Amino acid sequence: MDIYSVFKPLLFRLDAERAHDLTLKSLKLAEKLQLSCLFGKVPSCESRQVMGLSFPNAVGLAAGLDKNAAHIDGLAALGFGFIEVGTVTPRAQPGNLKPRLFRVREAEGIINRFGFNNLGVDHLIENVKAAKFRGILGINIGKNFDTPNERAVDDYLICLRKVYPYASYVTVNISSPNTKNLRALQEKDALSGLLATLKAEQKKLAATHGKYVPIALKIAPDLESEQINEIADLLLEHSFDAVIATNTTLARDAVQGMENAAETGGLSGAPVRDQSTAVIRQLAQRLQGRIPVIGVGGILSGGDAAEKMAAGASLVQVYSGLIYRGPALVKDICRALG
Repeated sequence: MDIYSVFKPLLFRLDAERAHDLTLKSLKLAEKLQLSCLFGKVPSCESRQVMGLSFPNAVGLAAGLDKNAAHIDGLAALGFGFIEVGTVTPRAQPGNLKPRLFRVREAEGIINRFGFNNLGVDHLIENVKAAKFRGILGINIGKNFDTPNERAVDDYLICLRKVYPYASYVTVNISSPNTKNLRALQEKDALSGLLATLKAEQKKLAATHGKYVPIALKIAPDLESEQINEIADLLLEHSFDAVIATNTTLARDAVQGMENAAETGGLSGAPVRDQSTAVIRQLAQRLQGRIPVIGVGGILSGGDAAEKMAAGASLVQVYSGLIYRGPALVKDICRALG
């Protein structure tokens, strides 16, 4: 029995957000006390070359778990091939009112309506600079809740400029359902303008800093087939470096009638698995290997991760699966992917 199995029943008796915070603090403490060995050794995995970067293994931590980059070293001890922190916004914001995180235990799902709660991009950068971690670090950027969509690009530019020197890659989050109207940025005209502006800025920053930092776009699972193709074509047109599929879903078909299913927010975990995989498959077919897809959504086992890779993903990320499976999930995926 792994150590998480011992503590999981206790954590699940707590409010979900309190358990979330307690787990992160425990990881940080374990790293400080050099007790990370308690999580066990991650089996050796095949390294991957994606976005021009060398990933020691294909299993990453999705954004959302460590919004302020305050727990990088503790999380790194779990054996991830890469870690993505954020979503971060230019200015600090509290997010939505609590409670805002809910377990849908029957379906092994999670509903959150955090609303990009974070301490701001400058605070995140200080935490990144203080971390010992020297592996691949993604920084996920968003817009403040009170920034209108017509000025959203300004927020993304502020964050991109600030995090660029410290990130291995940057993710542009336009797909959270918990910031009003954010997903409207996925519409064709708005998205084309945003991608063009960010790519132009990336070129300037690469010259200024003497290094090229890839940019990925994170999209929602709640897209029509035509929208998915439009996004894929725009990513190719603007030479984006990767696409992350997918964020949480607004759909409730898979959890109808279950405890907490009626809560507003984005649903993640097992209920979004098939929806996410379908988006990955369509993207991969449309992109034809010219832009890599990073698969996330409903990965609770090595088999789930292998399914994402078979659909066309080059890498995978986990979040909700960690809540239900614990650190052993990283090992399981590594074994499955080899």
